[in-house]
Amino acid sequence: MTIGAFIEHYEKVSSTNSVALLKLRDEKPAEGTVITASFQDSGRGQLGNKWESEAGKNLLMSIILYPVTVKAEDQFIISQAVSLAVFDLLKTETTDVRIKWPNDIYVKDDKIAGILIENSIMGNSISSCVAGLGLNVNQEKFFSDAPNPISLTTVTGKEHDLGAVISGLCLALNKRYQMVLKNDTSALGEDYHKALYRQGVWHRYSDRGGEFTGMIESVRSNGLLVVKRKTGSTKEYAFKEIEYLP
Repeated sequence: MTIGAFIEHYEKVSSTNSVALLKLRDEKPAEGTVITASFQDSGRGQLGNKWESEAGKNLLMSIILYPVTVKAEDQFIISQAVSLAVFDLLKTETTDVRIKWPNDIYVKDDKIAGILIENSIMGNSISSCVAGLGLNVNQEKFFSDAPNPISLTTVTGKEHDLGAVISGLCLALNKRYQMVLKNDTSALGEDYHKALYRQGVWHRYSDRGGEFTGMIESVRSNGLLVVKRKTGSTKEYAFKEIEYLP
């Protein structure tokens, strides 16, 4: 299996994940098939969030995988692997790259990439997975209400070849996905925590109870975020249950 051995490119789609999911419904594409697009008019993020991307400027892609050896309760390992692949790629271009839980990619305090994992469960295993990602590459101005978008070109001061970025990312994805298939959860978890945004430092957050000062301690294997308060107590959060404050 080689991620990127088969690449299907579209000029315009609703979203690359939607195209990939339709292909899975109608056929069984080769594992590692990549769907890319120059523009998507309904780009999706986590829990229905929108993803802004100027036509032809950025990397919009989805990867079809069949991680049947991964149990449903361990599915966060796929999110870790894809996040780390994007992290690995960006580390070759710039510094201060971090993974903001669960799987946004940041440079310093600005968002450069987002990931959307959509798994199909059969029994207690994952029968198929569509890993979608948007990476801001050459876009210089952003017009949505997203608070902190940034691109590779605004970070590095130069334009980047999208084909080269796709090739580099496919190599990084191959490496990290092999770790998933080998069930190398320890190494993936260790690398993920090393890259985790705001881990080990006190910062401002808010939850249902209001604003508080907390420290990210870890992320559980099930994807829950563990945050410690200055009182010494800890609490686990699912996605959207906690807000990062500046």
